[in-house]
Amino acid sequence: MNRKTTAESTVPDGRTVRGWRRDIIELAALLRTWWAGRHGHAPPEPTGRDGGAAASVLWRMRTTVKDQPGSLASLCIALAERRIDILSLQTHPLARGTVDEFLLRAPGDLSAAEISGAVSRAGGQGTWIERADAHDLVDAPTRVLGLATRTALDAAELPLALRQLLGRCAIRSLPGGDSAALEGIPADGALEETDTVMRLRAPEGGVIIVERPYLPFTPTEFARARALVELDARLGPRVPHGQDVLTLPRGNAITVRRADARDLDAAKAMHERCSPRTLSLRYHGPMGDANRYLDHLLSPRYGRTLAVQTASGQVVGLGHLLWDGEETEIALLVEDEWQRRGIGGELLRRLVSMAREANCEHVYAVTQSSNTGMVAAMRGLGLPLDYQIEEGTLVITARLDPTPVASPRSYDHSGRD
Repeated sequence: MNRKTTAESTVPDGRTVRGWRRDIIELAALLRTWWAGRHGHAPPEPTGRDGGAAASVLWRMRTTVKDQPGSLASLCIALAERRIDILSLQTHPLARGTVDEFLLRAPGDLSAAEISGAVSRAGGQGTWIERADAHDLVDAPTRVLGLATRTALDAAELPLALRQLLGRCAIRSLPGGDSAALEGIPADGALEETDTVMRLRAPEGGVIIVERPYLPFTPTEFARARALVELDARLGPRVPHGQDVLTLPRGNAITVRRADARDLDAAKAMHERCSPRTLSLRYHGPMGDANRYLDHLLSPRYGRTLAVQTASGQVVGLGHLLWDGEETEIALLVEDEWQRRGIGGELLRRLVSMAREANCEHVYAVTQSSNTGMVAAMRGLGLPLDYQIEEGTLVITARLDPTPVASPRSYDHSGRD
């Protein structure tokens, strides 16, 4: 029986080529297994200090390291030693060093103080850390594009987009007539020396002031905020034009839609039809020039407005969701003839739904203690309420529960002609 034999080539260390091929195949298999574990499946659950399972926790962390080789590596080693996984990393080179932003997944039994302490010992300075959530898993470019899309569809989204881009911050808008506020601010905005305040030229000629005392802004954050404001300026006035037609308990048909400065004349006409008492309850005292209030209330820079319109086209109700720094105010006005028909409650429910969509934790209404209609409407929300009374002025604060928001209204998406 003839046996076919094949000579095997050898390498300098005496091993055959076939042996090397086997090693390479085994190494490739190990790499595939490792890669699948990293990217195809969830990583193994971290274990606690006692060997038991511990739920993982997401953290956002920012620290400054020296701009020299090995600084970031030392930081990563310190995190790895504590079984902390780096999910994302952004670096911001500055004159005083490099600011590194991390999204971390750490064992649940590690506290913020322990993590920041380890980072400090590894060379990190000025470390800031706070809990993160699933929204932070979206990478920065995707998040910015999403915010830009929302801003493009609705001018009222700009303050919200800035807040979601920059985290916990206070945003104020100053009108264009305030020359002192505009002084010294270049066309492309300014980041103050402390890096905790940025001033941006608003599209309508005013100033948008963003403050974050607890954490300085990076040049990247400033550039992204400036880009959102520039996008808003280029697109001009816009508001979703969808509307909902409803039938009131008495059989009247009304239309609820978004409103803006183009509804100024209709809003003024409604104010003229309202009684002095109705206006006094809404504005907490005698009302002077309606323009003084309505120019502000109808501007998308300060919030969102819903209008209630009759079949004849008259505006008979207005509901405002106003951005007040880090707070959110709700305000209602319904024409006398159309009161006690459920319009106020309908507006209030929709405004609260919009506040939830904007990730507001609570909303408040300021009225007079004698305004039983507003009190009843707030109680009708079924939310936890807090009441504060001072010299006849009543502040009702509603804490928004985490209940998922229903599908967006028809006026939440498309642009208005």
